[in-house]
Amino acid sequence: FFRIVIFNRPYIYKMLNLANFYTIVGTFDKSNIIIFHTHTSESYTPSEAYPYVASGNYRTLDTNANVVGVGNELANRLIQKNINVVHDSTFHDYPEYNGAYTRSLKTVQGLLGSTPADLVIDLHRDAIADSSYGPSVMIGEEKVAQLMFVMGSSEGGLSHPNWINNLKIAVKIQEKANEMYPGLFKPILLSKYRYNEHLAKGSCIIEVGATGNTMDECVASMKYLAEVILAVE
Repeated sequence: FFRIVIFNRPYIYKMLNLANFYTIVGTFDKSNIIIFHTHTSESYTPSEAYPYVASGNYRTLDTNANVVGVGNELANRLIQKNINVVHDSTFHDYPEYNGAYTRSLKTVQGLLGSTPADLVIDLHRDAIADSSYGPSVMIGEEKVAQLMFVMGSSEGGLSHPNWINNLKIAVKIQEKANEMYPGLFKPILLSKYRYNEHLAKGSCIIEVGATGNTMDECVASMKYLAEVILAVE
C-alpha cells in the first residue's frame, strides 16, 4: 500500500483507517464510464503530429491536441470492447480558469443524471507548466506518458464521506496496472481537497503526462490504461 500511495499531508495518513481500508472490496460497475475534463484546455509539448495554436501557457482550444484528444483515445479503446462511454468535452477552464471545478461539478451531475456510472474519470495532465518535466516509461519498444491518480479526501472541509472507497478503487486499478505494465502509473497522490470525487464511488482524477510530454506519448498510454480498466475484476 505505501509503495503506491503518497500522502501529501501527514494528517491525511492519520485519517486513514487501514483496517477499514482493507475490508473494502473496491468493486465497481464498468458497464457505463464517464470521462470529462475540469481543465479542458490543458495541452502538451507540440510535436510534428500534434501542432496547435496556444490559448495560454501549455493550453489550447484544439481538442485534437489537448486532454480532450487523450480522452477520445481512451473512450474509443473502451468502446471497441463494448463499454458504454460518455466523453464530455465541455470547456470548464476557458475563458475563465477560476471556478473550473464548480462548473465541472454541474456538468458531471447532469451526466450522472442521464447515465449512472461508478467510474467517473476527470482526465488532466500534470499542472507543471514548462518543458523540463515529461514523465514517461517504456512499454515494450514504445515510450508512453506516465499516469497518476490524484485522490481527494474530506480533510479540506467539504463533505466526502466515502473517500476511502474511492481510494480503494484507485488502488485496485493501480495494482492491476503494476501487474500488467510496471511503471505505467506513478504513486497515487492523496490530497486534502475533494476534487468533485464525492459524486460517484469510482470518481477520480487521472493525470496523463505533463507539459514536457508530447501528445503522441499521452495518446499511446491510453491503450494500456484501457486494457488495465478492462482487466480489473
